[in-house]
Amino acid sequence: MHRLIFRRFESTFNARVKDMVSKQLCAQTLALYKEELHSSGVHADATVLPSLIKACSSPQTHFVGLQLHSIVIKSGSDSDLAVPNSLISMYAKSMYIDSACKLFDEMPERDTITYNTLIKCYSENGCLSEAMELLKEMYRQGFVPKPELIAKVIWLCTHTGDIKLGRAIHGLVIVDGRVESSIYLSTALVDFYMKSNESLVASRVFCLMESKPEVVSWTAMISGCISNRKYEMGIHYLRRMLSQGQKPNRVTLLGILPAFGELGNVKCGKEIHGYAIRHGYDDSGHHLADALIEFYGRCGKRRYARIIFKQSRVKDVVMWSSIIGIHVRGGVQGETMKLFRLMRVEGIEPNSVTLLAMISCCSSLASLSHGQAIHTYVVKYGFNSDLYIGNALIDMYSKCGCLKASHQIFNEMGVKDPVSWSSLISGYGIHGHGEEALQLFDEMRERKIEVDGITWLAVLSACNHSGLVEEGEKLFKHAVEVDAIGVEHYACYVDLLGRSGKVEKACDMVRKMPVKPSEKIWSSLVSACKVHGKFELAERLVDEMIKSEPENPANYTLLSMIRAESGNWVKAEEVRRLMRIQELGKRSGFSKIEVESELARGM
Repeated sequence: MHRLIFRRFESTFNARVKDMVSKQLCAQTLALYKEELHSSGVHADATVLPSLIKACSSPQTHFVGLQLHSIVIKSGSDSDLAVPNSLISMYAKSMYIDSACKLFDEMPERDTITYNTLIKCYSENGCLSEAMELLKEMYRQGFVPKPELIAKVIWLCTHTGDIKLGRAIHGLVIVDGRVESSIYLSTALVDFYMKSNESLVASRVFCLMESKPEVVSWTAMISGCISNRKYEMGIHYLRRMLSQGQKPNRVTLLGILPAFGELGNVKCGKEIHGYAIRHGYDDSGHHLADALIEFYGRCGKRRYARIIFKQSRVKDVVMWSSIIGIHVRGGVQGETMKLFRLMRVEGIEPNSVTLLAMISCCSSLASLSHGQAIHTYVVKYGFNSDLYIGNALIDMYSKCGCLKASHQIFNEMGVKDPVSWSSLISGYGIHGHGEEALQLFDEMRERKIEVDGITWLAVLSACNHSGLVEEGEKLFKHAVEVDAIGVEHYACYVDLLGRSGKVEKACDMVRKMPVKPSEKIWSSLVSACKVHGKFELAERLVDEMIKSEPENPANYTLLSMIRAESGNWVKAEEVRRLMRIQELGKRSGFSKIEVESELARGM
């Protein structure tokens, strides 16, 4: 009778423990065990130990897990596979990988759960090679891994960039045939192929899903398309998702918004915004607000971006960086400076993205005092070793005319890339120090640093600004040989030839160009003709420019100036009259100077 009562108590206690653990009431579960079972001197057995051990998976309760492990050893409960399996899981979740491995090695018997638990442990801790070795052993022992486990390993391949291994595992899943189909596994494969830049394979995996794709699968497909800059493809999958009755969640909206921003599709982006408001996603965190601010900024709708920014309850450094970046791209530098000051007043510390935007703003303003102030923030917050910030500072000081400061930053950089060299070469070039720019270029090639199209353009521009015609011709010929030129390089070279009086050679180059001449090339040729007194040729060239761009007032202004300089005032006046009739007005230019840290602008 006494034994029957104890069994009923034990059964009720076990049921209560399992129920509490399923509800993640871990602390209450352990308290119950301590009060009702452990205090009476009765040890837990193999029926309740797995649930109790599961309640010890956090670092705070790990010491209780160690005590339960000692009870397992004393009571001999480790003969039941469920108990050591739960112990391996406990050690894995508490980041004690060595303890989990030791327990696994000491087990006389193992089952599918044993292997799944340890492989999952390896995957979650970034141990890809160990996970794969254990997966191979699991197969050799005749066990079939769960699809969720394979998905974990695929996820690890995605994050380590091991494309070959990821493909091999996918092939094994197809060939074996014993692995169950799973939305989780298919989604992991879609994500893997998308991040491996194999969108067609990802699309094939997605379309071959045996069960109906869930929201998480659609989101992985859409986000992958956007990450690979396949915006139309991503929008296509969004439409398919909606047509099949699936409702996008907050993550889906975060994935698709950049597509509408890049395509400048304000209407569809607003519809996504409306959908977010109707479903309450606009109140579910600041990430969607960040994405909406970036979207409206990309579409040139700064006013809408400012409204969302002002209405946001939580403004973190990411949101501040987004709104500042939008104003920098919009060319409103004065407003950008005000926003940065307001950010500092609010007590938000800038990150590298914020500082990059502010350095770009100072470069556009060519404001040395503001640039130096931002540089102090760079040093203060420890970003002076950041490669991208270093490159931006070189460019900023160059545009402000401080080549000495540019070169000092270049020399102090621990790591330099081709952009670092190109920025400094360009800085020397635009200030007429062509010889120094060429010396840097030669040093760059001696060090076997990759010379890309930007570097070639920087050094050609340096030759152009310094009148180094012979050196420029040699460099252009070399650039053509290595196939590193585009229309910008041709424009620079044509300008170089024109300035040096080789107008016929420049015209011949334009005729032989493998690409369509840009407006800048035609303007360079016309300017060269004007300088060297070839007014008839200049007038013919401008006539061609007007035919190709009849609504560009700059072409008519150029034609009027040519006729005036050649003494043909009557025809020059005819052009001005034609501009008035067609209501073509040239925008006035302006100049900016810095006086005692304040910018003044004059027409």
